[in-house]
Amino acid sequence: MRRPKLVGALCLGVAMLGAPLAEASSHREAPFITRMPKVDSTDFYMFRSYETGRDTHVTLIANYLPLQLPYGGPNFFMMDPDALYEIHIDNDGNAVEDITFQFRFSNTLATQNGVTLDIGPAGSKKTVAVPLLNVGAITANDLSKVSVLETYSVKVVRGNRRTGTAQDITNATGGAATFNKPVDNIGTKTFPDYAAYANAHIYTVNIPGCTGTSKMFVGQRAEPFAVNLGPVFDLVNAPAGVITDDANRGAVPNPLRNANITTIALEVPIACLKQGTQDIVGGWTSASIRQARAINPQATFARPSREGGAWTQVSRLGMPLVNEVVIGIKDKDRFNSSEPKDDGQFADYVTHPTLPALIEVLFPTVVAPSVFPRTDLVAVFLTGVDSVNKNGSTAEMQRLNTAIAPKPKGAQNNLGAAGCFVDGVLTLADPDCDPAGFPNGRRPGDDVVDIALRVTIGYLFANDTQAPSRNIPLHDAVLQDDDQFGDAFPYLNVPNRGANGDGT
Repeated sequence: MRRPKLVGALCLGVAMLGAPLAEASSHREAPFITRMPKVDSTDFYMFRSYETGRDTHVTLIANYLPLQLPYGGPNFFMMDPDALYEIHIDNDGNAVEDITFQFRFSNTLATQNGVTLDIGPAGSKKTVAVPLLNVGAITANDLSKVSVLETYSVKVVRGNRRTGTAQDITNATGGAATFNKPVDNIGTKTFPDYAAYANAHIYTVNIPGCTGTSKMFVGQRAEPFAVNLGPVFDLVNAPAGVITDDANRGAVPNPLRNANITTIALEVPIACLKQGTQDIVGGWTSASIRQARAINPQATFARPSREGGAWTQVSRLGMPLVNEVVIGIKDKDRFNSSEPKDDGQFADYVTHPTLPALIEVLFPTVVAPSVFPRTDLVAVFLTGVDSVNKNGSTAEMQRLNTAIAPKPKGAQNNLGAAGCFVDGVLTLADPDCDPAGFPNGRRPGDDVVDIALRVTIGYLFANDTQAPSRNIPLHDAVLQDDDQFGDAFPYLNVPNRGANGDGT
């Protein structure tokens, strides 16, 4: 995560990341969450903004609703109006949220019946609701052809997420506390210029208690993650000669390149997130639903069910890949419902990780480290690393050292801070060293799968006795490269469209 002992940080990113077995960073990672894709958090990014002129800010990105097919209509991918989506910040090192950004969504019919058409001749004409989301082109200024309007509101909560002081985040233009969420990218007939339409939904906002400008965007984006899904889930079904040869990074097209996700993005001044002189902030995202649900036997658009009871967390994500490939299957749902302050219960998965052993079984020429317990991983996974990201907490979450300057797109190393180590020794002068990268927070361009693979098999160890395969450049043959993300807020690319206008 940061400088002097980025080693541990990298270990965390890997220990917990575990290695190559990922269906995107955290998609469908636990049995229970597969039943609720609208509240499935897929990736969480936290980095010092590298857009020109915005390096005094931190960007927070929480992605939800995995593996969206661009043509997935007619309802496409609205967020759950009965859920609570949150981004949490710990800025005093006790593994408890100090600042929480809460997002609530509302889906309403544009009129009582949505968009309607008059059907039939005079005398027997009927006004009938259409079955599609829209019946014409959509622009930011003309929503008359849309049946369902999706809006959202945001609160900043200081203190406990449920009992702290909550205040509305408002539009800097006009002061409204309700924001429009753009319709998903249906296709070129609906959206001749989707990029311009979506950009009209980037808001400059006022966050109570913060000085300076903040930005916000919520909407569909192209899936930014890269991983070789098929072979990985088939017991890493690839020749050892391919995945151990650094020249083959990028040999396989990214299977996720045609998928979309839904993004919640905030850009906040660093001073609003920090507490005093503490430069390190921790962050994670979660989603909660009500404890009870009664299904309406005569469902309507407005009331298909009735929700009640306390908010109950069902999804959680800090470091990428943790629940997916580190936590044992019996504890995956428990992890999703837990809070960072209680992460000591999962320590065995870090001190005695199973994935290095699995890699060795699958590829006998790749030998797992022989040191147990993996105290190097514990330092980063549960406590943070002294002089790098240690903030007093015992918890799994992303930690960002806001004092480390960002690197612009094009100058970033997609192996993050891995290049800062030579034989386990931190070497900041190395030209490949990029301390602004994962696991110092996480940027969209950081190839966390390849980093995880290499650290899991011992890249950060200093000698071959403890980690015989530490210098093997393991990878999944799919590259996290520059064309998958942008150089300005909200950083993730325009979503793939459902139709191209040529019949496809």
